[in-house]
Amino acid sequence: MSNSNSSLKSRWNVEFLRGHGTGRQLALIILNQPFSELLLSNLWKAAQWHCCADGGANRLYDTFQRDEDRKNYLPNLIKGDLDSIRPEVRRFYERQEVNVIEDDDQNSTDLMKCVHALQEKEVNESSAQYHIILLGGLSGRLDHTVHTLSYLHKLRKIREQVFAVTDENIGWVLDRGEHEIQIDHDLLGKTCGLLPVGIDQTILSTSGFRWNLTNQMSSFEGLMSTSNHLVRGENLVWVETSQPIWWTVELKHLH
Repeated sequence: MSNSNSSLKSRWNVEFLRGHGTGRQLALIILNQPFSELLLSNLWKAAQWHCCADGGANRLYDTFQRDEDRKNYLPNLIKGDLDSIRPEVRRFYERQEVNVIEDDDQNSTDLMKCVHALQEKEVNESSAQYHIILLGGLSGRLDHTVHTLSYLHKLRKIREQVFAVTDENIGWVLDRGEHEIQIDHDLLGKTCGLLPVGIDQTILSTSGFRWNLTNQMSSFEGLMSTSNHLVRGENLVWVETSQPIWWTVELKHLH
């Protein structure tokens, strides 16, 4: 493995955390986990399509105290088996003509149902593929977190870029190959990790970190690059991996 300037590199940035677009259409899917109003506001402004996965509608509703404020954050869709959304929350959004869809398929989670709805939208509108931002998914119940890790691992085969964001950190799957990640030190904290989740092992090479790797084997039973550090002044990190891995980095508090 070598650090080349291949045109096949995947390039990543997190400018949407500032409320900015990234040059691609963004879809925001709100999960049933806590988040701050500022993080929601920034992601909402960056996205062109907004969806709540069942109880995520409760989280969106409870972010604001007044209906006047809630009306400024009306999702395009609320979807799931609807066993978590509170009756008064459902009534409010239905009165605002938000599309609320009940899907009882027990072989798919509420998150999966929302992604399927986005895929249908893309087909019906013949639109380019949206990049997806999940608000939540990396905290709370361990089984929910593992589902997020697993589902994004699978989505890498059919979706170009899918991010999971909480107030504490952001993560996504780096598929096999080379990746360049733009580092905004005003947004990102220093602690990061490359996690061999869902694979037996991978071979990693990196640059731009405090502790870099060169053709290093990484696995659950062996070395894992956790608690690595970004380097102030390095605005780009490079990762080459022989198998898909999870990249995660802590977030600073937004202002």
